[in-house]
Amino acid sequence: MASHIIRLIKEVRLIAKYEYWLTTEGLILIEAWARNGLTDEQIASNIGITRSTLFEWKKKYSDISDTLKRGKEIVDIQVENALLKRALGYQYKEVKTEKYETENGPAQRVTTTIKEVIPDTTAQIFWLKNRRAEVWREKQNVELSGEVKTTNPYEGLTTEELKKLIHNG
Repeated sequence: MASHIIRLIKEVRLIAKYEYWLTTEGLILIEAWARNGLTDEQIASNIGITRSTLFEWKKKYSDISDTLKRGKEIVDIQVENALLKRALGYQYKEVKTEKYETENGPAQRVTTTIKEVIPDTTAQIFWLKNRRAEVWREKQNVELSGEVKTTNPYEGLTTEELKKLIHNG
């Protein structure tokens, strides 16, 4: 009887727990964690549940599943954009402010320099291997047709004859 009550209390807590995470506030938090790059395991820990429970919630409650996908999609796009930018190279402005003293008091000089980051071949390779795998992957599937014929110089020898060859060199 007591174990039944304890199980019932745990179920009520879980129900109350998932209900909060289906509210606008709860979904915003989940999306923010996903957007910040947290794994499902880390998000589950933040919620106070196991990863397997979060997996069940994703199957059962489309709001939670959709929210996680939306949050992760934003980060994935940002990473893709950063990788592409790195692969192609880019320019940026570097602004330096130099403070110095003059006869009339403090002054400053602002210098703007356009810097260039050269294309990164490692980023290019990674991009191509993933986006154009059929052309760029290292492992190529090659099909051969026809027959491969081999000749065995020991074919037809008996076991005794083979043993003699081994021992006599």
